[in-house]
Amino acid sequence: MIMITMTFTLPDEKAAQLTAAAGDVGVPVEDLLQRITDDFLARKEGFQTAMEYVLQKNAELYRRLAK
Repeated sequence: MIMITMTFTLPDEKAAQLTAAAGDVGVPVEDLLQRITDDFLARKEGFQTAMEYVLQKNAELYRRLAK
């Protein structure tokens, strides 16, 4: 797997909060950010799948309501 390093800027207060949160759960900031990223992407994928299912399932209803 190829890994890419990303750099971004945070205000001091948010960086301190992130560092504290990582300390609270006992992981390095990098690991916490990886977990947050994984969780976000999994939720996004799940939401997209559910949305497509509902739109497809209710397509006829939406068509009728649009009249």
